[in-house]
Amino acid sequence: MNNLFILIISATAIVFLLLFVNLIVGDKKPYTNKLSPYECGLMPLGEGRASLNIQYILVAILFIIFDIEVIVLFPYAVTINNIYTYWIMIIFIIILTIGFYFEISQGALKYVDEEV
Repeated sequence: MNNLFILIISATAIVFLLLFVNLIVGDKKPYTNKLSPYECGLMPLGEGRASLNIQYILVAILFIIFDIEVIVLFPYAVTINNIYTYWIMIIFIIILTIGFYFEISQGALKYVDEEV
C-alpha cells in the first residue's frame, strides 16, 4: 500500500479513538456557568454587536489595495533589467496614483469624528 494511504487511515483511526475516549472519560456534569453563552464570568450588559463606522472599513479596503500594490511591484523592483519592465511598472504606478487622487477628491480618506 501507499504510505500516504496508510497515514490517512491511521490519522483517521487516531481521531476516532480520541473522540471515543473523550466520550467515556469526559466530564458530563452540566451546570449554569457551563451552559451559559458567556464564559468570562460576567453577565452581558447590552448588545453583543457594536456599530462600526464605515470609514474604518474604507481605510481597511484602501490599505489592502495599496498592500497588493507593494506585492505586485516587488518582483519588478527586484528583476528590473530592461526598459519594458520599467515602463510597465511606471504605468502601474500612474494608474494607482490616479485612483488615489480620485479617492482623495471624493473625500474617502477624510475622517469625521462622530458618534454612530
